[in-house]
Amino acid sequence: MEILVVMCVGVLVGATVFPDSLKKANSTLTLVCTGLLIFSMGAMLGGREGFLDELAQLGLASLAFAVLPIVFSTAAVYFLSRAFMSDITKRHAEDAEHEAARESVDADGGEGVMIAIAVGALAFGVLAGLAPFDLAPVDFLVAHSDWVLLALMFFVGISVGGSKGLIGKIKQYHVRVLIIPFGIVVGSVAGGLLAAVLCGFSLPVGGAIASGLGWYSLSGVMLTQIAGAQVGSVTFLANLLRELISFFTIPWIARHLNYPTCIAPAGATSEDTTLPMMIRCTNGETVVLSVVNGVICSALVPVLIEFFHALM
Repeated sequence: MEILVVMCVGVLVGATVFPDSLKKANSTLTLVCTGLLIFSMGAMLGGREGFLDELAQLGLASLAFAVLPIVFSTAAVYFLSRAFMSDITKRHAEDAEHEAARESVDADGGEGVMIAIAVGALAFGVLAGLAPFDLAPVDFLVAHSDWVLLALMFFVGISVGGSKGLIGKIKQYHVRVLIIPFGIVVGSVAGGLLAAVLCGFSLPVGGAIASGLGWYSLSGVMLTQIAGAQVGSVTFLANLLRELISFFTIPWIARHLNYPTCIAPAGATSEDTTLPMMIRCTNGETVVLSVVNGVICSALVPVLIEFFHALM
């Protein structure tokens, strides 16, 4: 809840008192916070007890449970958005105002810089987590990563608030805002069921793993309690990989499919950690739809996991 409150404060600041002259500084701070968050995720991953053994034993299964839900949910959202959201799936690059905005973003490196930061931050984070000795600054960052996320959401809120006329456009969608989360849930579960068949898990367990929708912390803990350490580890790794893979797939989807489909890989994380990439690769409307989707998907994660738990 505090994440949404902080973002709303940022939106208010961006819409009222934030000067245009500081927009580039806000973009830079967003990049820095994103890099720190990915670094802390890598450090947390590398610092897990038995991480290398986990990666060797469960890596392929985790990758399958990350990639297949992404592929299926992306396909589902793409076709649903083309069928029911055709008025907003047109490439916004044709809009002169947005094209100018993208040029100003690309001036500081654009999405290429962001991808490079994501790769570097993840690699250095994992290495820091694997270090045989304690690194106080890294431990401090991991312990306080929630504060970095809150700062990120404030800066993202400023970016959203600086875009004019978005809320009025969102009101026009009504129940259509449910199309994207519906496609993500259906596609993710379908991908999880296929991954279960390929990896030798039961169908309810496969559906439960995919129901994490990228929220690796909650889903990993829940599945550890429900189905044991092995399933919990696969769930944690798969949903963490989903979040990380999203950073690299969003730019491709923005260029070759449509903007609403960019939300599909991110799943529940579309309201927070993957928003900076949405801002750089899509438009303001999509960013707001991304936040709405993230709220809905996050609320559905425990519900879906419990549903599949009842089937085990």
